[in-house]
Amino acid sequence: MRCVLRATLLLSLFLAVSIVPFLFLGESFEIRVREWFEIDSARSQVSDGVRMTFVVAVLATDIVLPIPSSAVSTWAGGTLGIWPATIVSWLGMTLGATLGFGLARLLGTQFARRRAAAHDLDRMAALARKYGPLALVLTRALPILAEACVLLMGASRLSWQRFFVPVAASNLVIAVTYSACGQYFREKNALPMAVVASGTIPLLAALLARRWLPRLGLEGPETASPAETPE
Repeated sequence: MRCVLRATLLLSLFLAVSIVPFLFLGESFEIRVREWFEIDSARSQVSDGVRMTFVVAVLATDIVLPIPSSAVSTWAGGTLGIWPATIVSWLGMTLGATLGFGLARLLGTQFARRRAAAHDLDRMAALARKYGPLALVLTRALPILAEACVLLMGASRLSWQRFFVPVAASNLVIAVTYSACGQYFREKNALPMAVVASGTIPLLAALLARRWLPRLGLEGPETASPAETPE
């Protein structure tokens, strides 16, 4: 129940951040947002270099802060174009995952349990026991669960090679997908709506996955702790 409430709160917070400023700040805030969404650098005061740095920096903190990486990548695709957005999104997501994995590997289970809910770590331990490092691929597109899986694998001291290859490959697929969506919806004049949807839908999918995983027999008294997950 606590996990559901936490995810619901995160979804509500994301929607509030997307909508509330428009209600209270009005036209001046809308003009600022348009500058960030403006693809024509001649009309925008925000350069592509600033946007690219922003994307990498924000996504690199995903393991620490509740960042909707899918929304950021979609926005990047709409404002930078598919290939520049793919590069910076991949770099930011991979840096964030590597940072979380490295810290969990160094500091152990206690660090992982401070950064993720115990129930999520238990789910990921059971998933890792059944699928090994493939669990990183299966959860990469799911908010909250992806971070929990990275921390679990780090705390279990999975080797760097077995961690990095699936995560880097998965991040590349995700970066291309959301960047392409951003470019497509920008051409349809629907980029802001696409950004909100791309942040909301994966979070709802993660909530459904939390209900779905126990039905696969991945949970139970025998669930392994992070330290017991096979390398």
